[in-house]
Amino acid sequence: MSPGGRSATAQSQRGSLFVEEAVVTDTRQYDGNQFVLRLYSPKCAAAATAGTFIHLRCDESIPMRRPLSIMRANAEEGSIEVLFKIVGDGLKALAKRQPGDRLSSIGPIGRGFAVRNARPRAVLIGGGVGIPPMIFLAEQMHRQGWRPLPLVLMGSELPYPFACRRSNLAAGWADGGTFQTIASLEDLGVCARLASQAGFAGAYRGYVSDLASRYLGSLSAGELAETELFACGPAPMLRAVAKLAGDFGLPCQIALEEYMACAVGGCAGCAVRITTGDGPAMKRVCVDGPVFEASQVFPAG
Repeated sequence: MSPGGRSATAQSQRGSLFVEEAVVTDTRQYDGNQFVLRLYSPKCAAAATAGTFIHLRCDESIPMRRPLSIMRANAEEGSIEVLFKIVGDGLKALAKRQPGDRLSSIGPIGRGFAVRNARPRAVLIGGGVGIPPMIFLAEQMHRQGWRPLPLVLMGSELPYPFACRRSNLAAGWADGGTFQTIASLEDLGVCARLASQAGFAGAYRGYVSDLASRYLGSLSAGELAETELFACGPAPMLRAVAKLAGDFGLPCQIALEEYMACAVGGCAGCAVRITTGDGPAMKRVCVDGPVFEASQVFPAG
């Protein structure tokens, strides 16, 4: 902690965290009580990076805000998109918002993913509500001209909340029944494959971490030396991905999901135990994260 009681990470975010009145511009509903909300939030859109999130007041009658990962940010349009599934009264109220409605927002919050030139071969793994940061990261890397483009692997037991189609991009490491992709990513030239145990046509039948293992097992030693994993999803999935990274000797960044009250580092209600070079430490997911090195959160052994 700094002398003023705030971490250096929290202090570094002061110039890029904004309180503004966001305006709803579009609401789309998908199967499984899933919604994509588009907001006009120009300050947040200009500063957001993959892995950061926004803290929204869903309704004036509900005092507690809800943290939602940012799925897309368009600085030119001043817009952001968030994906959520109705869980509780707050998100139920948010799902009823209509174009023109105004929402108090704070964002973008947190430390996002760090893309490193030394590891240009990126594998993006998202599960459930952890899908949005992976969409953001894939599109961000495409805009930045990253080569090779990342491989995106998604897992969900609910119907996917975006258009899917049969991929035309080669993925020889996958079995013949794993052919469904995310249309918006395919249009960018980004290869994606889907996993589910719900029996969706064209999706790998099993855990997304197992699908990732199949891909990594197809790489040469030289290709593995260029590979880094990025993941967001439920804790069991993140634990499995962290183990996978350890098994293949790969660096891995994960975005954690925790219940939050203030989301700006004041309450420390979202603190998690991580391993550092100086021993165990408690870090706040909201401002010290949500992105951490997987080995810090899930140490081997």
